[in-house]
Amino acid sequence: MEPSIPLRKIVHIDMDAFFASVEQLDAPELRGKPVVVGGSPEGRGVVAAASYEARRYGIRSAMPAWKAAKLCPQAIFVKSRFERYKEISEQIREIFFSFTDLVEPLSLDEAYLDITENKRGIASARKVAQLIRQEIKEKTGLTASAGVAVNKFVAKIASDLNKPDGLAVITPEKMIPFLEQLPVGKFHGIGKATEAKMHGMHLFTGADLKKLSEPELLRHFGKAGHFYYNIVRGIDNRLVKPNRIRKSVGAENTFSEDLQTLPEMTEKLEAIAQKVSDRMKRAGALGRTITLKVRYENFESVTRSRTLDTLTDRPDVLTETVLGLLEETRAGIRAVRLLGISVSNLNLTGEDDEDDDRRESFTGIQLDLFG
Repeated sequence: MEPSIPLRKIVHIDMDAFFASVEQLDAPELRGKPVVVGGSPEGRGVVAAASYEARRYGIRSAMPAWKAAKLCPQAIFVKSRFERYKEISEQIREIFFSFTDLVEPLSLDEAYLDITENKRGIASARKVAQLIRQEIKEKTGLTASAGVAVNKFVAKIASDLNKPDGLAVITPEKMIPFLEQLPVGKFHGIGKATEAKMHGMHLFTGADLKKLSEPELLRHFGKAGHFYYNIVRGIDNRLVKPNRIRKSVGAENTFSEDLQTLPEMTEKLEAIAQKVSDRMKRAGALGRTITLKVRYENFESVTRSRTLDTLTDRPDVLTETVLGLLEETRAGIRAVRLLGISVSNLNLTGEDDEDDDRRESFTGIQLDLFG
């Protein structure tokens, strides 16, 4: 017997190639062309966003700009304009709040909305999602994709199904069959390395994953096994939290081969710092406390932190700080298998989000929730 499903209507809205679409909106001559937002290909720049025309060449976010230029020599590179992106993001959020106060922004270009009891009094979640997308297009000129489901996990997957400018609704009665046929690599939270491991275990779809017991999943995947056990069964009762606040922004990298020398580590930290900086800009965040994480070859981990006098999201400042912190570790004397950078003490306010595991109890399935 499948577990009971929360009687909620959750929408995940994800703007289509947001940064690049804004640039094409403001500069009509860029429309229909491969646009890359971010650093210069002549330097050590990184792609912050790419238009769908550029993505056809394999260009993706966080890719080195020089590689993007190699994949698509005719690509047009433009500098990021985060103030402009934030301005439009605020317009979009005003639209969200005209439907519900239960809005949980994830970044400038995506958010969860709980529309179970929406301000327009519309019973159909599909209709609400359609109206939100329509109003975004009318008021900003941009397109958004939406996913509708009974929980956040499935709604987020659904929003990616018909991109760009698409809508996907996973009704309660279709959720379990949908998850069972879904390739494991499409599950939000399963990355390339885990996908490859699952394939090696002959786990290719949700149905395959579902055959493993929770103890087996925990044995193979550690504590993530509990997450996999739940999601393939459609269990995700996290609330949409309007006061959600990120306490930190970070990134880390586990290396296929241990790093032995400081120059190797410096190169990797520069790349990680750029990734963290990009994520902070997407979130519209600045931070003051920078933390370096080092995991040695024997899996022992240490952290070192430094709090700056001023807020920053600059990759060069992050790099300079963590390289100083690296000197306080035994890196270089000992081999390193993981490096990570996080920035906390952010310029954001709100309640903390440590209680994502809170659960509500629901009974029954209501098949006409989505209209």
